[in-house]
Amino acid sequence: MKPEVMLSKLEDAATQLRVKVSYELLGASVGHGGLCRVKGEYRVIIDKRASTEERATTLAGALAVALARLDAVELDPKLRGLIDVQSPIAMRRAS
Repeated sequence: MKPEVMLSKLEDAATQLRVKVSYELLGASVGHGGLCRVKGEYRVIIDKRASTEERATTLAGALAVALARLDAVELDPKLRGLIDVQSPIAMRRAS
């Protein structure tokens, strides 16, 4: 799947889960972005200078960390795989 398509589908999944996604200029120390909660709502902030692939990876990681309700969203198996790889459990197994 092309990175542009993957990113679009991940953004759609975030919308279904009521997670706001924004693209902003971030400092180098922040990396490509990540998940936060603002006034009780999830928000993913991604560096607007990141490549499409980096944006997709950052968004997948943010969704994996925060959202146990992700199972309620119907996703393409390739997207589900990307999110699963970014989950904290998978990262612990890899280290």
